[in-house]
Amino acid sequence: MIAPVPKTPRMLRLTAEDNVLVAIDVVDKGATAPEGIVALDRIGKGHKMAASDIKSGEAVRKFGQIIGFAKQDIPKGSWIHEHNTGMHDFARDYAYAQEAKPEDILPLEKQATFQGIRRANGKVGTRNYIGVLTSVNCSATVAGFIAEEVNRSGMLKDYPNIDGIVALKMDNGCVVDFRGAIFDILKRTAWGYATNPNMGGVLMVGLGCEGFQIPRFKEAYNVTENELFRTMTIQETGGTRKTVAAGVAAIREMLPHVNNVKRETCHASELIVALQCGGSDGYSGITANPALGAAVDILVKHGGTGILSETPEIYGAEHLLTRRAASREVGEKLVDIIKWWEDYTRRNNMEMNNNPSPGNKLGGLTTILEKSLGAAAKGGTTTLRHVYRYAEPVTGKGFVFMDTPGYDPVAATGQVAGGANLLCFTTGRGSAYGCKPVPSIKLATNTDIYTRMIDDMDINCGDILDGVSIQDKGQQIFDMMLKVASGAHTKSEDLGYGDNEYVPWQVGAVM
Repeated sequence: MIAPVPKTPRMLRLTAEDNVLVAIDVVDKGATAPEGIVALDRIGKGHKMAASDIKSGEAVRKFGQIIGFAKQDIPKGSWIHEHNTGMHDFARDYAYAQEAKPEDILPLEKQATFQGIRRANGKVGTRNYIGVLTSVNCSATVAGFIAEEVNRSGMLKDYPNIDGIVALKMDNGCVVDFRGAIFDILKRTAWGYATNPNMGGVLMVGLGCEGFQIPRFKEAYNVTENELFRTMTIQETGGTRKTVAAGVAAIREMLPHVNNVKRETCHASELIVALQCGGSDGYSGITANPALGAAVDILVKHGGTGILSETPEIYGAEHLLTRRAASREVGEKLVDIIKWWEDYTRRNNMEMNNNPSPGNKLGGLTTILEKSLGAAAKGGTTTLRHVYRYAEPVTGKGFVFMDTPGYDPVAATGQVAGGANLLCFTTGRGSAYGCKPVPSIKLATNTDIYTRMIDDMDINCGDILDGVSIQDKGQQIFDMMLKVASGAHTKSEDLGYGDNEYVPWQVGAVM
């Protein structure tokens, strides 16, 4: 009997400049890989193998870019990971705005459409929630009680145009200087959620003596109470039970007004899509992230907006974004943010390369440079139009950037506060995530995790490794954006995610 010929494991050389191959299949030690290279080690899925001899100190390249430097001589065929590859600072050419180009935006009559909820201020929502906002952690439990009582009573069943109620529980809010960074961020974030187009009505609950005072918040934004915006404090209302009763009564009065909406045909230019990745792996920058980037390119062509964020996860790839910046000023604003983060981590006895998590590393990511180059692909290829601070209102169209941490709940909170009405989230390890009041479309980077977590994942991007094109997958993602924006539920919505993912960024000192 003739022995079967060993099957050559699949590997990818992503660009001609790369000196690594990425494993699609497990490569056993001693196996002959593509290009006739014999594997000197076992190479796991998503991990890297040296495609040539790499001397100590030489750059390791993937995506045509530097992802690290050899810590020792690395023979061809060796497994490349943190045991033999590290990183240090190196010069990057920012080439500000040299690759910026005008977008060919489709005229309104040719833009794709969805069934959205147009608000009185002209913004368009994809959902219609009631939010119970808190001004301090001391009112978080009461906010939760109010939402629980509304749900328990069943009163929402008579208002079919309302998607639900969510308690957005603050974990800070007291002993903050109203002139400082914490107060500014909390104020922007709370106001951003209160005015997000997916929020139909808002009840804001405080304790009464906290640093983040509701009257000061209302004064800052010139807010007056109305049938869709109410406030109260536990101390003034008379304690926990009375506040819960008053909160439920306020929401009961609000329900007919919040329910008085209908979906209508809106253009894709009204979509503001938050771009997130979590639980990234070695496939993220090859499948789901560039596919999402292709969808963002389509979105921009249709006049919409895509928000890239997670500043620590574009570190090392920022020079690719500054080249696409609309102007030198936009590019320099991004670089200034990068410098702030370098100082921020230094002051806190950290370093930017601390970012890749143990799960990221198990999935094949070795350095923050490698992770960032893959993460930045979510932004597609169009011109970087604007750079925003955390939770700032996103008023510009096209591809934009918002400064946030890499931690997904904090990052997404900033994007939602900025006005995002839809979120796309790529994952390779299997992040479980939802984001009320904004639906989250989950994109799996590999077929294994899509199959294993089928109840959590909306789209499988792993089939790109089997021949599906990035462009076709991008179109599939864009089509799902329109479908979800029109009211179709995502997997995370069906599971009920989103009640615990409101996490404003705490930058300053907590006193």
